[in-house]
Amino acid sequence: MQVIRLSWAHNMMRVLRLDPEDNVLVALTDLAQGEKITDGTSVCTLRKAVPAKHKFALQQLAPGDAILMYGVLVGRATQAIAAGELLTTSNVRHDAAGFHESSAQYRWTAPDVERWRKKTFLGYRRPDGQFGTRNYWLVVPLVFCENRNVAVLRQAFHEGLGFAAPQPYRKQVSELARLYREGRRSEMEHYRAAEPRTEVRQSDLFPNLDGIKFLLHEQGCGRTPEDIVNLCGLLAGYIHHPNVAGATVLSLGCQGSQVEILREQIAAREPQFHKPLLIFDQQRSGREFAMLSEAVRATFLGLVEANDCTREPAPLSQLCFALKCGGSDGFSGISANPALGRASDLLVALGGRTILAEFPELVGVEQSLIERCRDGRAAERFVSLMRDYAERARSARASLDMNPSPGNIRDGLLTDAMKSAGAAKKGGTSPINAVLDYPEYALSPGLNLLCTPGSDVEAVTAQVGAGATLVLFTTGLGTPTGNPIAPVLKISTNSPLAQRMGDIIDLDAGPIVIGEKTIEQMGEEILELSRRVANGEVRTKAEVRGQDDFIPWKRGVSL
Repeated sequence: MQVIRLSWAHNMMRVLRLDPEDNVLVALTDLAQGEKITDGTSVCTLRKAVPAKHKFALQQLAPGDAILMYGVLVGRATQAIAAGELLTTSNVRHDAAGFHESSAQYRWTAPDVERWRKKTFLGYRRPDGQFGTRNYWLVVPLVFCENRNVAVLRQAFHEGLGFAAPQPYRKQVSELARLYREGRRSEMEHYRAAEPRTEVRQSDLFPNLDGIKFLLHEQGCGRTPEDIVNLCGLLAGYIHHPNVAGATVLSLGCQGSQVEILREQIAAREPQFHKPLLIFDQQRSGREFAMLSEAVRATFLGLVEANDCTREPAPLSQLCFALKCGGSDGFSGISANPALGRASDLLVALGGRTILAEFPELVGVEQSLIERCRDGRAAERFVSLMRDYAERARSARASLDMNPSPGNIRDGLLTDAMKSAGAAKKGGTSPINAVLDYPEYALSPGLNLLCTPGSDVEAVTAQVGAGATLVLFTTGLGTPTGNPIAPVLKISTNSPLAQRMGDIIDLDAGPIVIGEKTIEQMGEEILELSRRVANGEVRTKAEVRGQDDFIPWKRGVSL
């Protein structure tokens, strides 16, 4: 088990040593060339300026020497690195420790959650006993050929029921066109639309319905049998999801993703399926108008039924958190991710579920996760899935160490192992109760590992398909990622980001970096805000902005 041990240096916590075994320090603020830096035991002089979030060597390193952070191997020196020298992609390469079978039984001391035991959230009870944090109707195509028809239904229902959000840019285009017609080009150069007030749109007719969500995708035919089954499994997960009251499914008829496969996947998740499920096959319906007209009528009646569902108190153990990071930076593994890990531990101790995904961002920390698996079967499945993922990447002429993006690297995450060591902190310290392959549904209380790519939207899409009722998403660079049916709560790793992109950030974990709050305190704040979001009393920024991202994973390509 890896635990962050904060070793603060002098002068207002300007550098950080994450583990006593580390041979590098993290700059918490911009450091100037020539500064003398100490971690309390060693002193070095900076050879060059070190930007905040970046790392520098605490001691002389020879070519091939290990780079240690969080007490684990995150890379190797490719050339001699002097004490006080900035680490870059020019002098460091990716490397990670290997992994093997578990060597001992994992022991976990759960956090004290007595103050949380009597707290509840107001959720939507479903026939199978699950509780949702939102109440949506879902419209989904079984194949990309039906995307246009789904878009037609979206326009009809959104405009007909008042769910359509104001469109300031349409007004801006109209005004620019008017100025152009009138020959007033100079005014066009300076015209800006007024920023509208953003709010979640709800229908007066259906006050208990949070909305109708329309999914679009590019799959369903011309794919491998594995991709076909996985797509149907993912869609089944969304239909089965407790945030969904019922669904309308559009099928062309001849596609690979047949209705029978969808029904089989739904039955695998809920043998006694009781939700309204409306399926329309265009090739059997004849004229397009006839099918869509009937779909509108039947869906409207479904909305009437969905509106009868109201919120009722539920224990926090009914929540399921997706643990996700995106647009990560050098502070992710120091502030927001371990705080999210604390929130995960709290929910697990209460009997809830959490889902940690992004297998390419677990490279280098596999052994610590293996040691945390509840039994050998879970550990073996994790090892098998990690090796299979690596092999699939190689077959696509890629490798897992290609995961860090240019933005990650610019902000201090130089290698995949360095990124992974911080990303894994989202999973806290609790035992791993289950290891799931995409697109399986999470049933086991406690921490679940789900095999997904690191790609933000694909991973979140999969986590929600696995049953996550809330997505807790940390970011250091800023990303607008959302989801159609599960609220996505954004947590910034640093305060400048929260100030600069306040329209997408819900909570700032930056105070951890400057020592104003502890990881434990921020973890409690995350859990309380999550409870209020689950209640429906707080809407996330992604919800307000209508950020409904949905991308099914085409297996073996994404990192």
